[in-house]
Amino acid sequence: MFELSGRVAIVTGASRGIGRVIALTLARQGATLVPTDVLAEVEQVAAEIAGGGGTAAAMTMDVTDRASVEAVVTSVVERFGRVDILVNNAGIARDQLTLRMKREDWDRVLNVNLTGAFTCAQAVLRPMMKERSGRIISISSVVGQMGNAGQANYAASKAGLIGFSKTLAREVASRGITVNVVAPGLIDTDMTRALAEEVRNEWASKVPLGRLGLADDVAAAVCFLATEEAGYVTGQVLAVNGGMYM
Repeated sequence: MFELSGRVAIVTGASRGIGRVIALTLARQGATLVPTDVLAEVEQVAAEIAGGGGTAAAMTMDVTDRASVEAVVTSVVERFGRVDILVNNAGIARDQLTLRMKREDWDRVLNVNLTGAFTCAQAVLRPMMKERSGRIISISSVVGQMGNAGQANYAASKAGLIGFSKTLAREVASRGITVNVVAPGLIDTDMTRALAEEVRNEWASKVPLGRLGLADDVAAAVCFLATEEAGYVTGQVLAVNGGMYM
């Protein structure tokens, strides 16, 4: 079950954190991986996949640059013949209370987190429609479902991913393409480790399962949605939050 051999997957924001683990997980299931990022560390992810016996080709890509995105997708199709899976994981945060938030911080977060996902999804639709199959999976957040003070831009971008994905799911279902969302809660990453211990403990106390999630928890959900076994699942939000938001 959950075999991805013969599938080609693009993962954005794959140099570190959740994106890196998603790329490694899909590769372990047999997918050919194209980890992408604006950061050079993405090459290390491809090397790790290759070192484990998998196939990977790292590519530099800026999700806010349409030409960059289209060039990568064209290159992937030319090299591997197809694109089967897109994971929209690239994202940033620029936190501030709404009253004090700078317009450029609002615009930047929306451009990366939401418009970037739109640009990437639009770029892979033609090759997916040609194959009459595909999986588009976007990484949202529990914050996009319940809100969080100081994160109006981030929450709006993550909520927008949900509305966008549900709409796209309706548009492309007849072509055999599914579109879903994974919404993580508080995940143990470099970003959350930088928080003060009392803040981490406070957040963990709000989780019924009593702990922060792991990047592996998120990657497992993505992996399921990428498989043939999830072929009848589309337009859904799979929450991976330990019960933090029900």
